[in-house]
Amino acid sequence: MSQSSPFRHVTVLLDEAVEGLAVRADGCYLDGTFGRGGHSRLILSRLGSGGRLLGFDKDPLAIATGNELAAEDGRFVVVQRSFAELHDELAVRGLVGQVAGILLDLGVSSPQLDDAERGFSFLNDGPLDMRMDPSRGVSAAQWIASASAEEIARVFKEYGEERFAKRMANAVVQRRAVKPFERTADLAAVLTEANPAWEKGKNPATRAFQGLRIHINNELGDLERGLDAALEALEVGGRLVVISFHSLEDRIVKQFMRRHAKGEMDKLPRDLPIIPKAFEPRLKLIGKPQYASEMELKANPRSRSAVMRIAEKLR
Repeated sequence: MSQSSPFRHVTVLLDEAVEGLAVRADGCYLDGTFGRGGHSRLILSRLGSGGRLLGFDKDPLAIATGNELAAEDGRFVVVQRSFAELHDELAVRGLVGQVAGILLDLGVSSPQLDDAERGFSFLNDGPLDMRMDPSRGVSAAQWIASASAEEIARVFKEYGEERFAKRMANAVVQRRAVKPFERTADLAAVLTEANPAWEKGKNPATRAFQGLRIHINNELGDLERGLDAALEALEVGGRLVVISFHSLEDRIVKQFMRRHAKGEMDKLPRDLPIIPKAFEPRLKLIGKPQYASEMELKANPRSRSAVMRIAEKLR
């Protein structure tokens, strides 16, 4: 475990994800969400001396851990940028269309949730930040201070799937007129009080916090860009493995894979004797969606919402 962070991270679907990549000893692989390196270390253990692994992450603490791993293993390089920018990075390295496998483990990591200073959690009071890269963009506190009630409600509803989004947004706007929000516990208390129907076993602020985090980090926009870039980056026969943690992410991944597995042949006349290559499928779905085993669920309750999908590039 790296000394860069005292917070422990348990990698979800570790073996299953790396098996899904079908690692080839001399292949070039990409871990689009390095985190604390669980998947990357297992991939490296299956690579030969000619193999290469490139890691991406926005989080500076993840990059610190990645730099330690890069110092230990010359086959590994880590870069501090979003996987949405993978095309630009690979183009500079001359690797577009030459990657044998890409892994995306989406969402927020355990160290980010557990470190109160990062401002992701409503359970541990800390500065209201929520940025995966604190050096870039607008913090949650800054955004909450200036966004309209309508915009806040849209974020809670669209990204958090919160049915009381309007009521909770109005409560936020009313309170900020008296005192700005600077701490996670303060915002959570206002959201909790404004939520009239608590779900059993779920903190009343959960959905709103999820929506806010997704918006602040542009997670869904990055995912859409990253999936498009991943398809171009893969070599023919290369694998794309994606682990999602909520329905919004999984819906984007599922629709992307299905769309490219179907191709555009439904747009052509049925009696066309030759199918133009541009209309043929680009991906093949590999197996069914996979979920955490009972054993993993007991060891790591945060894996309960994980779903993994795998596809292979055809052209």
